[in-house]
Amino acid sequence: MTPEVHYARCGDVHIAYTVFGEGLIDLVWVPGYISNVEHSWDEPSQVRWHQRLGSFARVVMFDKRGTGLSDRFSGAPTMEERMEDVNAVMDAVGIEQAALLGISEGGSLAALFAATYPSRCRSLILYGAFARFRSWFPSDEALQAFLDYVEDKWGSGDSLPRFAPSRENDKAYQRWWGRFERLGGSPSAVKAIMRLNSQIDISSVLPSIHVPTLVVHRTGDPLVAIEGGRELAEKIPGARLVELPGEDHMPSLGDMEAVAGVIEEFLTGEKPTRIADRTLATVVFTDIVDSTARAETLGDQLWHDLLAAHDAAVRQELVRFRGTEIKSLGDGFLATFDGPARAVRCAQAITETAGSLGLEVRAGLHTGEVELGDGDVRGIAVNIASRVVDLAGPSETLVTRTVKDLIAGSGIRFEDFGVHTLKGVPDDWPLYRASG
Repeated sequence: MTPEVHYARCGDVHIAYTVFGEGLIDLVWVPGYISNVEHSWDEPSQVRWHQRLGSFARVVMFDKRGTGLSDRFSGAPTMEERMEDVNAVMDAVGIEQAALLGISEGGSLAALFAATYPSRCRSLILYGAFARFRSWFPSDEALQAFLDYVEDKWGSGDSLPRFAPSRENDKAYQRWWGRFERLGGSPSAVKAIMRLNSQIDISSVLPSIHVPTLVVHRTGDPLVAIEGGRELAEKIPGARLVELPGEDHMPSLGDMEAVAGVIEEFLTGEKPTRIADRTLATVVFTDIVDSTARAETLGDQLWHDLLAAHDAAVRQELVRFRGTEIKSLGDGFLATFDGPARAVRCAQAITETAGSLGLEVRAGLHTGEVELGDGDVRGIAVNIASRVVDLAGPSETLVTRTVKDLIAGSGIRFEDFGVHTLKGVPDDWPLYRASG
C-alpha cells in the first residue's frame, strides 16, 4: 500500500514526503536527481526495496524541491536550499537526529548535510554516489548528450539501459521508467537541475565529515563509476567501503538483498536474520516449449524481440496476480505466491498470453515450505515444482495434489494427469492438469 503523502513547509516551498517502515531507526532517504514518492510504489521491485528498508528502519522519503510532488518553480535550487528541505522534512516528522541514505546525486547532498549539520546526522550511507560530477558525466560532451535526450526524448524511458541494464529489454519496466521521468520533473526543470548539478564538487568537504559512514557501490555501475565511491571512502575519515558485484545503478534491482543487508548491518550492528527465512509458498515454474528450435528458426534478433515481449507479459501477469518474481531462467520464470489459487490463475494467464505471442508455455506448481534468502528460493518444494513443469505439455498447467487440495472450492477445475515418479524426489506423485 502506498504511504500517505504529506507536505513539509520550507519557507514558501512545500516539500512532499512519505513515512513508512516499522524499524526503530530513523532513516532519511535523500533521492537522486529526480524522484516521485507516489510513483515509486507502482513498480514491484521498488516496493520490495522499500519494504526491505522498512523492516529495520522508519524511512522518510521525500521529493526535493522542483521535482516529483514538491513545488515547482523557475530556475534550479542550490545545494544550500536542498539541505533546508532535509531539515524541514525532519522537523515535520519530529526527528531530531537520523541516519541519512544518499542515492546517486542525492549522496553528494547527504554528505554535505552530514558535514554541515552533524548534530542532526547520526550516520551516513552513500550508495552509487560521488563527490564530483565528473564521476557521473566525465565530459561536457556526455552531459550535452543527456541534455539532448531530455529535450528530444524525455519520458520515453530510453535512458533505462544507463540506470538498469538488467531491465533493458523489459518493456513493462521501461514504461514505468518513462512515466518516472515525466512525473519526476519536466524537461525544463531537469535541464536546469542538471546544469546546476554539473557544478557539484564536494571533495574538499569530505574530510569534514565526522559521522560513521558507509559507502556502497556496485563495481559495474554504468552510471556512476566505481571510482566515485572509492573517492568518497578515501576522503571521509573512517568511512567503510563495500564494493558489490553488479551492473544496475538502481539498488532495488540485481542483488537487492546484498545492498540492504550491508545497510542493515551498518545501522543496527547485527547481520540480517532473514537470510534463511522459511515460509509456506506456492512455487511456479514456467517454460517456453521448444525454445531452442524457435530461436534457430527465427534468428537472433527476432528471437530476442519475441523473448523480450514474453518476459514483459509474464512480469505483467505476476504483478496482476501478486506473485513474486524470483528470477528469469532465460526461457521461463521462477516465481512464488502466498496464495495457490492466484498462482494457478497466473500460470493459466501466462500460457494464454504467450499463445497470443505465438509461443507455447507450460507451467508446473507445487505448494510447500521454502527457504528465502539472497534473492533466491530453495527447498524440496522448488525441486518438486521444477520436475512437475518438465512433465507438462505445450500450454499445460500441471499441479501436485497439494495445490489441488488447497484450492478446493475456488472454481478451478482439474483433470487427472496420472501418478508419476519425479526425478530425485521420493515417492510417487499424483498430478493434475488445471483446465478452468
